[in-house]
Amino acid sequence: MWVEPEEVLLAAALWVSERANPFFVLQRRKGHGRGGGLSGLLVGTLDVVLDSSARVAPYRILLQTGDSQVYWTIACGSSRREITEHWEWLESNLLQTISIFENDEDVTTFVRGKICGLIAEEQRSLVSDSDQDPVKFQEAQQKMRRLFSMPEEEKLVNYYSCSFWKGRVPRQGWVYLCVNHLCFYSLILGKEVVLVIPWTEVTQLEKNSTLLFPESIRVCTRSENHFFSMFLNIGDTFRLMEQLANMAMSTLLDHERARPERDPGARAERDQAKAGANARSSAPQIKRDLDARAKNQQYRSWFRLTEDERLDGHTDCTLWAPFAKSHVPGQLFISSSCLCFRSRQDDVCQLIIPLREVTVVEKADSSPVLPSPVSISTRNKMNFLFANLKDRDFLVQRISDFLQRTPDSPITGPTMSSVIPDCESKSRQFHQDLPTAKYSLLQLHHQQQDPGLKQDPQNPGEELNHGPNNKQRVKEEAWRLHFSEFGRGVCMYRTSRTRDLVLKGIPDSLRAELWLLFSGAQVQMEAHPGLYSELLERALEQDSLAKDEIERDLHRSMPEHKAFQNPTGISALRRVLTAYAQRNPAIGYCQAMNIVTSVLLLYCPEEQAFWLLVALCERLLPDYYNTRVTGALVDQGVFEELTQTQLAPLYEHMQNLGVLSSISLSWFLTLFLSALPFYSATVLMDAFFCDGITVIFQVALSVLFDNMEALFACNDEGEAMTVLGRFLENVVNREADEHIPVLHSAVSSEEPPGPQIDVFSLIQESYQRFGGLRADVIEQMRFKQRLKVIQSLEDTAQRSVVRAVMTESAFSTDELEELYCLFKSKHMSSCYWGPGPTPGSAGPDLVVPYLEQHRVDHGHFSQLIIELSPWRWNSHAHIMAARLFRLQDQNQDGLVNFKEFICPLTVMFHGDLTEKLKLLYKLHLPPALIPEEAESAEEAASFFTHNNNKDASFPSADDRRQAASPAEEKSEGETSEKKDEKVKDYRFYLRQWAREQEPRKESIKDLPRMNQEQFIELCKTLYCMFSEDPCEQQLYHSIATVASLLLRIGEVAKRFTNHSPAPSPAQTPAEPGPAPSPAPSQGRAPDADWSISFEQVLASLLTETPLVDFFERKAQLRDKMAAGKDKMAAAARSRKESESEAFK
Repeated sequence: MWVEPEEVLLAAALWVSERANPFFVLQRRKGHGRGGGLSGLLVGTLDVVLDSSARVAPYRILLQTGDSQVYWTIACGSSRREITEHWEWLESNLLQTISIFENDEDVTTFVRGKICGLIAEEQRSLVSDSDQDPVKFQEAQQKMRRLFSMPEEEKLVNYYSCSFWKGRVPRQGWVYLCVNHLCFYSLILGKEVVLVIPWTEVTQLEKNSTLLFPESIRVCTRSENHFFSMFLNIGDTFRLMEQLANMAMSTLLDHERARPERDPGARAERDQAKAGANARSSAPQIKRDLDARAKNQQYRSWFRLTEDERLDGHTDCTLWAPFAKSHVPGQLFISSSCLCFRSRQDDVCQLIIPLREVTVVEKADSSPVLPSPVSISTRNKMNFLFANLKDRDFLVQRISDFLQRTPDSPITGPTMSSVIPDCESKSRQFHQDLPTAKYSLLQLHHQQQDPGLKQDPQNPGEELNHGPNNKQRVKEEAWRLHFSEFGRGVCMYRTSRTRDLVLKGIPDSLRAELWLLFSGAQVQMEAHPGLYSELLERALEQDSLAKDEIERDLHRSMPEHKAFQNPTGISALRRVLTAYAQRNPAIGYCQAMNIVTSVLLLYCPEEQAFWLLVALCERLLPDYYNTRVTGALVDQGVFEELTQTQLAPLYEHMQNLGVLSSISLSWFLTLFLSALPFYSATVLMDAFFCDGITVIFQVALSVLFDNMEALFACNDEGEAMTVLGRFLENVVNREADEHIPVLHSAVSSEEPPGPQIDVFSLIQESYQRFGGLRADVIEQMRFKQRLKVIQSLEDTAQRSVVRAVMTESAFSTDELEELYCLFKSKHMSSCYWGPGPTPGSAGPDLVVPYLEQHRVDHGHFSQLIIELSPWRWNSHAHIMAARLFRLQDQNQDGLVNFKEFICPLTVMFHGDLTEKLKLLYKLHLPPALIPEEAESAEEAASFFTHNNNKDASFPSADDRRQAASPAEEKSEGETSEKKDEKVKDYRFYLRQWAREQEPRKESIKDLPRMNQEQFIELCKTLYCMFSEDPCEQQLYHSIATVASLLLRIGEVAKRFTNHSPAPSPAQTPAEPGPAPSPAPSQGRAPDADWSISFEQVLASLLTETPLVDFFERKAQLRDKMAAGKDKMAAAARSRKESESEAFK
């Protein structure tokens, strides 16, 4: 690139001149490229350690005039190609012009002015591109690609100076954090260290500090541990590593398929995330995208917002809190559809204001006590006063812009279904006349018990507390006082007093309202009116596996509760689960969803229960309810880690019993609903909707703490499970009118019941003992466990695939595992740098088989086959790899799985002579051989057919069957008539069906015959295979002998089997005339009637010992894999060296 001219006094210091003319000098920095001696080693070491290569390009052009000792730097370049372009431009555009100048000062002035003009033109052309990469970062990115042989598609995110500990010796260098790889490079006195780790191979990533590795980052893979230290800012580096590792884990989990198709805003956010990861390559741009993603996730987590909510900005401010009569300092967050406030001190105040509820935004009068205030009014007559805003005018304008794009608030009611005419609503699956459209199942159950019970249309939950229950009414009154002071609805002030009321228990009449409020489902439901009904109508028109699974579990969902002992409850449960399966078809339906949904329906109408289920599955319990229950396994690991830190003595004993993993998975998947009595579990769900998953961890730890002595006395897993089961069954809610026990009780009827534990006391004690657990700490532990869980799932998939192909492969287990890792790396590279195949071809309701999770396309398949094949195809390599791909791609979807990849390699390495020849034979028949390749054989046909007669015709298999003797036809006809006379019973058809279903092994007689074009292609392939072989001449002589023999066999067979009838009039020769003369430049076309069988090819090849020895020669897979790695390393070194060599 052109640079502002700068004076250089010592032009030869640390530089080597490579080109020169009377006015310009092209120089290369010492230590860059080959040679350089000791001074080159020292300069190269300084460039790596101090990163001077990122500030000082390895090539530059100087301006020199006459005998002056002052030089001017006018251009620099990071590659030889770039600097050569500048040099050629100077020679062709400036050299002739400045040669006529008489004064050296005029030359200098003219060249400097010209260079400044070029720089100005480049800057004007780049004004429109605000995301243009910084020069330093561009050079670092090019250096990364050159050092690690990365393609252009791999993007650098950032790079840091650090030390890599190789053994006990630190190697100072630079770590490059790319989208898909972690790379490190160091060059100290000629000793090079190159390290490349795919993020998908990372099993553990942690920041620690030990005596040996102070303030370091440990990156673990399956085989090695790597330590990096001496970072300038280790916190920022580690956070960026976490983000990139999380993205890699999402790639392995394939979250793009797991995410449901939501509204356009969510799809736009996914598109924006993809663009940020693939389209931009500048450090600020990609890093800004990742930082924005992290802030969005934290923002949505704090306020329980949906994934389509994107943070626009935040600012410091104060909020007037009328309940405290004071200004609360905190931060105001602005997003596309919400205004949120969070106090600096936790639990002081939190506020969510949906923009659809805002009516007025205005600037209030400023004063020394209340500087820069803004007043916001909502539809429910609540006013919020924010002050101490730094840029009040910009904030008000920004909020006004969002308000203009916000749709009007829909009409609120018991549900948010769209308004449908009465004539149409009756025919829909879900309509307002359904009992569960307005009322919960508990309300309907109480109505059946007390038909005279009156309902309040404005407060349909009031009749839940029928009968004398003073505690419920006291709670209702306490909540009404709270609403009057802190507000009611989405815009309520949420403080520590709100949590205190929740822990004392939510009355049944307010449970649905507060669950919707705390989970964020209320905002999402109001933003998507009528979606629930639309999903049900779409699901009615489709058949899916999820529907069958739902039907099997419907009657297992809380059968002990009377609300699910009638068609009303079962139908409502079916509709909610079916609607969610339609919304999120990748998950469809997962076990334990029915239990959680049943509890939601008991307290909420259908549509509210549906949106609460959405909030649970997609925000509160991410990845819990998928095919691999990944989220539950992650939290199981978190719980074990918490037990180790909080209850260390008990942890060791529980690990020896092996009980932690058994109990925690069921507790977390069902939120203790399957372990606690029903009315006790609902109290725990109140706290869960308020404080999230930390409550579940606290209660689980408290249960172990209360049973510590009994658990120490247990000798096996069964005893420990019984102890915990009995304890949880005795956790009761004394305020409930009835007691619904656990369905699968661990206490027999003969055993005396144990002491009862009040559920409110259990939850309060869990807050007192383990209330120090913070959500950010839980998320950090989740990240650590997520790496372990996903890599464990990948190992399970690998073992399953290896077991599946082991019976059909002669490779050892270790060899299959190495091949699987190589195959998987090719699949992942297609995911990294290209469109690539999506994992699995199964439908959205099916679990993707392990064999279909990783598949490769033609390009990657060809690379693997050429690298691993023991046969040298030489110039024919890519053609044969393409044929082999077409042969293995049986479903013709353009993708090959691991089993299809292994089958031909097994034949090549471990097959006998017949199997190898059969594979070669099939590679020259359709579908492996396509017509375009066969046509190229016509030019070579004359070499084999110049002495052959092409008048005879060889009948095809169909013609031979049609030309069978009449006697044979008569005999077959008589036989068939006799068979028809026999009465065929059902056993005959069963045997026939069994024979048709039984897989039949292909024999050599089943192979079709090969025509002359295909035979010529086979000969060409054999000639390529024998090239550069130690026995090359003997093999060439043998194949020539065999080819001549097979040609004669084909001709003889054609003459003896030619039973064609007399020529028809159409075949009668025309009138005599001059025959057209063949073109001398073209060979004779292959004989279309000529053909041979595989048996003839096999028998002919067996007559030549060199050919038999060649195909019976054994090859070692490990040698081929090692040779392939060495070849790749040599190619990488040559690519790096080629950029430092002399000009081409």
